[in-house]
Order: sequence, then structure tokens, then C-alpha cells
Amino acid sequence: MQQGERTEIAAIASRDLEKARSAARDLGIPKAYGSYEELLADRELEAIYIPLPNHLHVLWTTRAAAAGKHVLCEKPIAMNAAEARQLIAVRDRTGLKISDGFMVRTHPQWQRARALVQGGEIGDLRAVFTAFSYNNRDPRNIRNILEYGGGGLMDIGCYPIQFARYLFGAEPARVASVMEHDPQMGTDRLTSAILDFGSGQALFTCSTQLVPHQRSHILGTKGRIEVEIPVNAPPDRPTRIFIDNGADLSGGGVRTEEFPVCNQYTLQGDEFSRAIREGTGVPTPLEDGIANMAVIDAVVAAAQSGRWEKVAG
Repeated sequence: MQQGERTEIAAIASRDLEKARSAARDLGIPKAYGSYEELLADRELEAIYIPLPNHLHVLWTTRAAAAGKHVLCEKPIAMNAAEARQLIAVRDRTGLKISDGFMVRTHPQWQRARALVQGGEIGDLRAVFTAFSYNNRDPRNIRNILEYGGGGLMDIGCYPIQFARYLFGAEPARVASVMEHDPQMGTDRLTSAILDFGSGQALFTCSTQLVPHQRSHILGTKGRIEVEIPVNAPPDRPTRIFIDNGADLSGGGVRTEEFPVCNQYTLQGDEFSRAIREGTGVPTPLEDGIANMAVIDAVVAAAQSGRWEKVAG
């Protein structure tokens, strides 16, 4: 975000002042604070970026808004949809901007993929398949701490859900899922789900203990789109999507679209800043974050019940 045209990173906070000062020196940030409360008390700061563990998102978003700060909070916005809904009242009461941090929505590759789908390039959208995995078995890592909101579904499964909703432009009516949990840490280490949109389906598998991989496939009645690196789009080289008309299973009908080097976090920061300055919409509105959480809740419920579960409206 320091690379943004509209964004200035003016301060950083840690619960440990020396850590904050070290990070500030390394990143060239002018101010460092030894507590989050001190940061929020700084009247020169207009907005706060919250990259804390999931269980702290609603708490510190609420406190930041109470201090008069706009908030860009890392995804997922809360531990569940009910908790996330509390932020609607916070936003409406304070009149401040609050955005869920799905940076992928600002990347040109996803905006183009959606435009192609909406423009009928692949016919009627019928299916979205996403695989996303990494291998992290460190029990001290926040992604592997259950009470912090760790696990594959919350950390990375939220992205395939976001992609499917973004492309279908709708909410799934019901979901089915299977989850495998780490016997020591208790977090889900392998989760697969089916989302039923009525007009089509979305399927995904995510894992915290598999070979690192990510790919999204978007299938329609007349063609398909493949997003090469859907989540961790590299900030130092072009990204690509592949559009296939299905004429040749060996790839003869594939064309490649390449997108110039960009950083989706820079784009997200600038879009959030523009929303504050110009009164435009934030990159990912609270309502969207809540809807995404409602699907996550349903995936958890379906894994527990072994049945299709409805997504709460």
C-alpha cells in the first residue's frame, strides 16, 4: 500500500514497542506505537488497516471506528456471519467506511474474467472449480490455531467462495461439504465443498497440508476461462488467464490474455482511499463480507451434519 498514489502509510502498531519500531525502520514508516490503543488515539490518522488474526477483526474494527477511523480489515471479516453483522450497526452509527479485505476483487485478471462471463464469452456460466493449498504444519502459526479462527476454510477456502459469488453474481442456496481435521491442532486441514447456485455449481478443495497449488477454472456452455494464479497474483511479473473455446482438447482453441505487472494490495489500498476521499463504494462492502461468511457457516454446518445445508440469507 506504500506504493499507492492515494495511500500514505503513516504509522504502525504492535503490542511490543521494539517490534513496532523495528518494522517501522525496515518499512520506512514514520511512527511506531507499542499498543493498538495508542495508534487509534493518533488524530492525524484517518484510516486503519487491520491484519490481525481472525478472532480480533470485529473487536478492533469496532474500536477503530469508535475512534473515528475508517477501516480496511483483512478477510474474513469475522469468525461467523452473526458476528460480522454487528459491524453494520457500527458503520451506520459512525458513518465511516468499513471494507472486507478481499484484495483479489481489485486485480484486473478477476475483473476481466468476470466481464468475459457477463459478456457471454463462454456462454452460460455453469461451473467454477478452484483448488487452493499450501503446506504449513507449524502449531504456533496463527493459521493453525483453532481459537484464532485458523484452518483451511477460514484462511483460504473463503477465496473460492468469493470467486464463485463474484462470477455468478448471486448467492448459493445450499452447500454440501466434507472436512478433515488435524488430530492435534483441531483445525480443518482438508475441506471440499459444493455450492449450489441453481443456475450452476461451484466446487472447491482447500488444504493447509498439501503441496502448494492454486488454480481456478470457469466453465460455461460455449467455453471456459482458467485463472493461472487466482489468489497470490505475483506483484513482480505479468499475470495470465486462458480463454478456451473448446475446439481442441489439446489446447488449439486457447488464447492467452496477459495483464501488466501490478500489486493487488496497492490497488485495494488506493480504491479504499478513493472511497474515503470521493464517497465511492469500498472494494468489498460489509454486506458482501457477511454473505461470504454465511456460506462459510453453511460449509461448516454441512460437514457436521453430513447433509445439504441452506445458506442463511
